[in-house]
Amino acid sequence: MEPEAFRSAAHEVVDLMADYLAGVERYPVLPDLEPGTLRGRFPASAPEQPEPLARILSDYSAQVEPNVTHWQHPGFFAYFPTTGSGPGILGEMLMATLVANAMLWRTSPIATELEEVTVGWLRQAIGLPEDFEGLYTDTASTSSLIALGAARGAATGWTATTRGLAEQPALRLYASDEAHSSIEKAAMTLGLGRDGLRRVAVNDRFEMQPAQLQAAIDADRAAGEQPFAVVATIGTTGSTSVDPVGQIARICRQEKLWLHVDAAYAGATAILPEMRAPFAGWEQADSIVINPHKWLFTPLDCSLLLSRRMEDLRAAFSLVPEYLRTLDRDRPVRDFNEYTPQLGRRFRALKMWFLLRYFGLEGLRRRIRFHLELAAALCGWIDAEQEAERLAPTPFSTVCFRWRPRRFAGRETEAAASAELDDLNQALLERVNRSGEVFLSHTRLSGRFTLRVAIGNLRTERRHVERAWALIREAGRTLDREGVTVGEGVTIGEGATTSGAEGPP
Repeated sequence: MEPEAFRSAAHEVVDLMADYLAGVERYPVLPDLEPGTLRGRFPASAPEQPEPLARILSDYSAQVEPNVTHWQHPGFFAYFPTTGSGPGILGEMLMATLVANAMLWRTSPIATELEEVTVGWLRQAIGLPEDFEGLYTDTASTSSLIALGAARGAATGWTATTRGLAEQPALRLYASDEAHSSIEKAAMTLGLGRDGLRRVAVNDRFEMQPAQLQAAIDADRAAGEQPFAVVATIGTTGSTSVDPVGQIARICRQEKLWLHVDAAYAGATAILPEMRAPFAGWEQADSIVINPHKWLFTPLDCSLLLSRRMEDLRAAFSLVPEYLRTLDRDRPVRDFNEYTPQLGRRFRALKMWFLLRYFGLEGLRRRIRFHLELAAALCGWIDAEQEAERLAPTPFSTVCFRWRPRRFAGRETEAAASAELDDLNQALLERVNRSGEVFLSHTRLSGRFTLRVAIGNLRTERRHVERAWALIREAGRTLDREGVTVGEGVTIGEGATTSGAEGPP
């Protein structure tokens, strides 16, 4: 494509992008599709001859844009929202234009050094000391894998890196029952096996219990196994609970274990001075992960891995064949590929540089505060509703609750009532999501089917949260009145009476 043709085409594409962002609410958040219904709309083979851009863009508008799950939609409350902000998207476009492979300083000097600069900016913004350095990866799964790979290497005197695990005592990793599944995947990938991860019991606030952690470590040492690392979470995926990092850090220090802190979701709130309390003790960690692509409005993908032990990360993953050696420089520089399993690396620092400069820290703080305020408002509506109950504390902006008609009061521990409540809330979730106006997800807390409303989309306004709550209340009352068909034709809730608080003011 010639430069002038590219210029014209790019204008058309940018117009499509801007129109999408301006009108994303015209789409249902979830497309009304069944699996396998889209493949048949596309040819079975790639075209032999070139096709005009106008046809490609027309097919994009008809086949792609309407059929994506719209993460940019302000009614997206599922999982943890990922929003692509305007400045982040612009940075992403320029990343694609430059094709700067940030594997070596030499392959893109500005990519390496701007990564160091923006990582430093973020470290300062969240209040961590200067001995933390870091880099960007794709996702928290990779960031945690890298950190735990370094922990494994350091714990074995690097024999695991050179000779593998065959000669090692069984290595043991610790995380709470609520820790993200990526930690278990890291155990699988690093050769520990799923059994190498010890799940530590949580309290009624879904926080890791330090005494249980210590007991698990003691038991494994007594069995001849080798504890090597602990993962503490600030903002678990299910409930956004906060492990007591300070107490866990003391245990890790006494036991000489690597402490990795997973703050992938909640870490962004540390840029708010008034929100630092949940992070007390994380400065003692060996490594920390925060995902700017969650709550700092950075287009996927961008995960920040910080560590006080960067040389251990390098020792775990450095491999420099002759064709990657740089022979013509006098000063030592950091080649980031030596700190990760991947060789090729994207110029993620560019979009972070755009975003941090465009919003400024105060602009980011204002938006995160607004999300926290919306979550607090939703908590108030739920607490005022006689037929709903929160199932976990809300330290950040994710609210966990269920619809519980008054006729279940005092019966929640009965097996039959518990099953009915699960079925009712599952049906509620499906009905609300089918509306197309919002998208919620669920988890299980203490075995109970739990609805989650995660507020973090850059475009979400108060009206969207109010509408989500109205849909939830309407679905809950209707389902309880009309009945929910579950299992083998058993109907629950028929003839039930409902009443409750009037919703948002």
